Amino acid sequence: MRARHDDAEGTATARALDADEVAEVLSGSFYTPRASEPARPAREKAEKPLHYKVICISMYTKDLDRLDELVTELKSRGLTKANRSALIRAALDQLDLDKVPKGM
Repeated sequence: MRARHDDAEGTATARALDADEVAEVLSGSFYTPRASEPARPAREKAEKPLHYKVICISMYTKDLDRLDELVTELKSRGLTKANRSALIRAALDQLDLDKVPKGM
């Protein structure tokens, strides 16, 4: 399918699908394998890892900048696998709850 340009009016119009092609796609026959084609086996659902979870947290941009600076420093010291997550885990291991400021 090619784009069609209407230079007489100065506008460009892209031809997507004509009515017959749309009907074929919507009918499902466009994606249905033919009888001569073997059916694809259903994908097995991969097991999710149980030893970690992906989470989303909010952080101030200045804190993220500082975190990235620390990761860069660790990498320059030869810790090539340093990343945000590893640095946060290391900080959690060293956290003293008695030193956490009140009003957090």
